[in-house]
Amino acid sequence: MRGRPGAGDVIPDSRPHVPPDPPGVGLIGAGAIARSAHLPAYARWRIPVVAIASRTPSSGRTLAGQFGIATVHDRVEDLLADPAVAVVDIATGPHGRVDLIAAAVAAGKHVLAQKPLVLEPHEADRLAEVLALAAARGIRVAGNMNARWAPPWRVATLLARAGEIGEVVGVTHLHDKPLPPLAGTPFDDVPHMLVNDYLAHWIDISRCWLEGSRVVSVAAHDSRVPGQPADAENPWQASIHIAVSSGATAAIRVVGDVRTGAGGCPFWIHGTAGTIRGSVLRGSDWVEIERDGERVSIEAEGEWFPDGFAGAMGELLTAVAEDREPENSAAHVLVSARLGMAAAASAANGGTPERPAGLELTRSAVRGGRGR
Repeated sequence: MRGRPGAGDVIPDSRPHVPPDPPGVGLIGAGAIARSAHLPAYARWRIPVVAIASRTPSSGRTLAGQFGIATVHDRVEDLLADPAVAVVDIATGPHGRVDLIAAAVAAGKHVLAQKPLVLEPHEADRLAEVLALAAARGIRVAGNMNARWAPPWRVATLLARAGEIGEVVGVTHLHDKPLPPLAGTPFDDVPHMLVNDYLAHWIDISRCWLEGSRVVSVAAHDSRVPGQPADAENPWQASIHIAVSSGATAAIRVVGDVRTGAGGCPFWIHGTAGTIRGSVLRGSDWVEIERDGERVSIEAEGEWFPDGFAGAMGELLTAVAEDREPENSAAHVLVSARLGMAAAASAANGGTPERPAGLELTRSAVRGGRGR
């Protein structure tokens, strides 16, 4: 990100960071997200993918041919035993994800796992046990919360954590764009899908901006909207409200399948000393900070898709190289997952607030700073 002339020191370096000579990555999954985001991001940022395994071997071979991946394994077990693979990228659906993470940790591989890490409280408890084992063995496990590296959101994170707008008072998100195709897809089979899955990135980035507090309450409501087709199982409207112990709040709003050829996903972070505002997706990327009577625009480099995926993997690879926990450690991301499960429980109960006990929004170390 580069500020316009006169922006002073408000120039956060928000780009993905990949260490020199990164180790080999093995990809599990050959679906649309691997094809459209994971592999293009890794190619752009020179992250070596050395092997792939898919439950449909022919899809794995096709993807390997398209992206120059040397080895295709017919079984996940063979990929986990491959000595050329040091890091496993799990790009599958949520069901069975904890089993795959556990298997990779048992094989001594570092792991990046797609979101949502878990969908049920018992899965969260089991994942916590797997993460304890990984930590004891010096294995790094990260969650693929790639939106943390969506350029405007990344700038906002770095500015907020640097105290540029004082203490955060409130976070607001509006989904001002069409929904992706949902009816007839596996996503439509997930109960309260918008709250339980689609909005996981919005929940996660909001908790990043509210860090240092404890969750007091989570309320969510979803409903069908006018014009929604009968074969769409899930509601197309969702609203989430999060309150934390500092008194700050976060609000996330999806009004439905918005009819616009423009739009985006505008956001605001209001603080005691200023405001950060911007938008992500659909070519709408922009971000600015307003403080002391001055508004400063910060020019965005890159896009959420695919650069955010390079950011998530690059942070894990850098953490492995530096022998530290990644910013997107699975333990840190698991708190976001528990927050999402509380929101889903509230939606299932018609919007009755949930009051999760002991849900602390701890801070994570953030690579990068105010200037470069």
